[in-house]
Amino acid sequence: MRVGRYDVAISNPDKLFFPERGLTKGDVVGYYLGVAELALPHLRRRPFHMKRFPNGVADEFFHQKRVPKNHPEYVDEVFVQFPSGHSTVFAIVDNAAALAWVANLGCIELHTWHSRVERLEQPDYLLIDLDPTSDGQWPFVREIALVVRDVLGELGLRSYPKTSGATGLHILAPIKPDTLFPDVRRFAKAVAEEVERRIDDQRVATTTWRVADRVGVFVDFGQNARDRTIASAYSIRPTPDARVSAPLLWDEVADVEPEAFTVETMSARIDSVGDPMHGMWRNPPSLRGRFAKLDLDQPA
Repeated sequence: MRVGRYDVAISNPDKLFFPERGLTKGDVVGYYLGVAELALPHLRRRPFHMKRFPNGVADEFFHQKRVPKNHPEYVDEVFVQFPSGHSTVFAIVDNAAALAWVANLGCIELHTWHSRVERLEQPDYLLIDLDPTSDGQWPFVREIALVVRDVLGELGLRSYPKTSGATGLHILAPIKPDTLFPDVRRFAKAVAEEVERRIDDQRVATTTWRVADRVGVFVDFGQNARDRTIASAYSIRPTPDARVSAPLLWDEVADVEPEAFTVETMSARIDSVGDPMHGMWRNPPSLRGRFAKLDLDQPA
């Protein structure tokens, strides 16, 4: 198929990727091309971690960090060295053709780093991931999200919620990439602990790290680390109903239900509300100078 200036080969477009919904690989590619303008700002210049479902969500998947050597010219790449001494070359998805190409490889989900290639060691957003411990905690997730918004707002940070597309909710606060991952994680931990303090009920919200000791929703700050990835905005998730990680307006959070956002419903939603994350990467604030507000030492 022709995508912009490029021809992109799509193999077996009729292969079922979501059997319960009757959605094919071609449908997945078509969805991503339809939302490319909204999804690409969250993908550009980030290492792209391939999680491949070659036979759809009902079959096995595998992780692939290294971009195939014979990748087309419209797929960029970045060399990354790991502390272990290992290294790899990640794909970079900067355009609609590259997005269609990774979807053709069975990358149903779009997993990217929290940093961009120009500053790999310095993330450009802080993440709070609200992760339920057990079934039936979605009302708690919505309640906690509003407290996270308040805490971040008091710190002078704009925040943007989105459904994870699975069981939780992601809250992103864009930041200037001038702070290293360990310090961003330290800041996020203090934010999570303040949220836990305000909720004041560990049956509702907890920062307890040990899984066996958790009861309430985990206010997860640990994703703010190098080489961690999340499903980006507008990413499809491998659920039977083909859910999507959907950006939200804050006014929607109190009543939102994650199952409302799927491959089949997102087009109408976008037509109705637009892109709640439009412009979020413009002029982000620096975390520097804000550590003292959380009684933390300033980063070096």
